[in-house]
Amino acid sequence: MQLTEREQGAFFVEGFVVRPGVFSAAEVVEIRSAFVRLEAMARRLECTGHYRGALFVLGSTAVAGAAGARRIDRIVWCGAAEPKLSEFGQDPRLVGPAAQLLGSREMSQLINQAHFKLPGDGVEFPWHQDSTHRRYGQGCWTDVNGRGSYVQTVVAVDDMTEQNGPLQFIPGSCRLGHLELAEGQLPPAGADPAQAVTLTLPAGGVAFFGPYTFHRSLPNSSSSPRRLFVNGFAYPGANTRVYPGEGAGRLVRAR
Repeated sequence: MQLTEREQGAFFVEGFVVRPGVFSAAEVVEIRSAFVRLEAMARRLECTGHYRGALFVLGSTAVAGAAGARRIDRIVWCGAAEPKLSEFGQDPRLVGPAAQLLGSREMSQLINQAHFKLPGDGVEFPWHQDSTHRRYGQGCWTDVNGRGSYVQTVVAVDDMTEQNGPLQFIPGSCRLGHLELAEGQLPPAGADPAQAVTLTLPAGGVAFFGPYTFHRSLPNSSSSPRRLFVNGFAYPGANTRVYPGEGAGRLVRAR
């Protein structure tokens, strides 16, 4: 899969681009089945920790009225525990567009994560830039290509609706560059949350966005799950940080 010139332009001007129908219904079933198995693994764990090569980040919440039930915030490098997700994480339909946007056929894959938002679990992420998570300005990241040097991809495992914890983007905020803001701090002038776009996306669709784009995701207020398969790619030499998980930081190449 290749992005059109118009889509590439939108990525750098608006900060994100969306492609529905990238993965087939049968492939979504495979990914979803892997998520179900990961959830079962998480339910057997007592707290955050490494298991089968992945890092399970857990918390406590009230789910379906059961106070103190396990909350799954995310599973870092989930492909170590579920190899099928390792395969899908370097699928050409993700790697190819990321290579176009980065301007390099070779990339370092830093992220291969399963994100869960189950009904009532309260999981949400406030406004932030992914450049903060990459440790911009902290000595372990360099913007090598001068355009962010990082592309995040998210695959909708379930239909993402306005009720089940969708992503929101602030168009154009990417042009502000990296800002030293705490996560959850309101974006500055030039990134107006009132202009936020709520992303609704059928299962199998993919969103690509850059490290400077302000985004957040809301809690799941519905009765259905909203799960995302997240993979992130860095320009060669941009990152020196060691990420958790067996396989994190692997070199991938666009065909």
